[in-house]
Amino acid sequence: MPAQPPTGEPAPADGNLPESALTGLGSRPFGVYVHVPFCATRCGYCDFNTYTADELGSSASFGSWLDGLRAELELGAKVLSAGPAPAAETVFVGGGTPSLLGAERLGAVVDAIRDTFGLAAGAEVTTESNPESTSPEFFERIRKSGFTRVSLGMQSAAEHVLRVLERTHTPGRAVAAAREARAAGFEHVNLDLIYGTPGEREQDLRDSLDAVLEAGVDHVSAYSLIVEDGTAMARKVRRGELPMPDEDVLADRYELIDAKLAEAGLHWYEVSNWASDADAECRHNLGYWQGGDWWGAGPGAHSHVGGVRWWNVKHPARYAATLAEGGSPAQARELLTAEDQRIERVMLELRVRSGLSVRTLDDAGRRAADQAVADGLLEPGALADGRCVLTDRGRLLADAVVQDLLA
Repeated sequence: MPAQPPTGEPAPADGNLPESALTGLGSRPFGVYVHVPFCATRCGYCDFNTYTADELGSSASFGSWLDGLRAELELGAKVLSAGPAPAAETVFVGGGTPSLLGAERLGAVVDAIRDTFGLAAGAEVTTESNPESTSPEFFERIRKSGFTRVSLGMQSAAEHVLRVLERTHTPGRAVAAAREARAAGFEHVNLDLIYGTPGEREQDLRDSLDAVLEAGVDHVSAYSLIVEDGTAMARKVRRGELPMPDEDVLADRYELIDAKLAEAGLHWYEVSNWASDADAECRHNLGYWQGGDWWGAGPGAHSHVGGVRWWNVKHPARYAATLAEGGSPAQARELLTAEDQRIERVMLELRVRSGLSVRTLDDAGRRAADQAVADGLLEPGALADGRCVLTDRGRLLADAVVQDLLA
């Protein structure tokens, strides 16, 4: 979740949506995102809406968060019942550190979604987990409670890189956790990597990729380190204690990741995500990238339904108290215009391997697409078939391509 939410109009106290947002509900992918705001420690690079026990004190707890979550899911099901309310095709429990809740509470989250929105047949149900707060028993129990997919934060196999990131898990634990998850019956297991950390050497990344492949996972996410304002890492960079990530090094690292994963049979389907086949792709995230609807529940969570986007109050205590009083936790919302939605389609769909329909572009954008083909940034064959698909070089310059298509 963004550190600072965008500005928008006040959200209605009852959480109701305009009738226009409910039109077509069920014809688009529908998912539920659950934000768990708890972490054991705060990583130096992270600007997500998370809190440690010391930061919260007695103002909020796992129990008050879960009570609030149940109330919000009930509210969401009621709001969407004004249209042809869809069952959740995907669920993603993120954070924060969802595994801190333990298997029983995570199971209660799935039960609450099943009891309110309902789960579609074959629903994808994912939870993020910190390797240090998992165990074979944990994976076995969440598998039985309905989870079908696990995403583990690995970041790096190099101890000195983890220290710079202020990650708490030990090298090797993420790989062990991935193996435990697979042994518990999870077919779909993701490992997250961060590359470009100050002090990371090329060999460190090679070793991390070797460890990922040894784990036998079917999905890998790899993100370049971004130094976010307001984080501990940003303060260290500002004081000269750490260098800013180098753009050329980041590009080299990305090419290494792509080559190693492709050689092992994992191919990109989104700029920062690789999967062994279509079944291994994260359907929930594809819903974000391809214009789906989702209800985001939890402190600071963002939602989108039918061109309306809204976001919840951030602090867990205020979130729980608002719901306990019968109100909606939504802080503000935006009603996206047709042009807003077109711009977002270009920004998001271009990142996906299936690409963007040329029909989404205006005349200037189509001319820019022709130029991007000439520059080697878009695939010529795909454009001839009416789609904008990034080339390997185009993925390195994806943000610039988007800007040109929207100029």
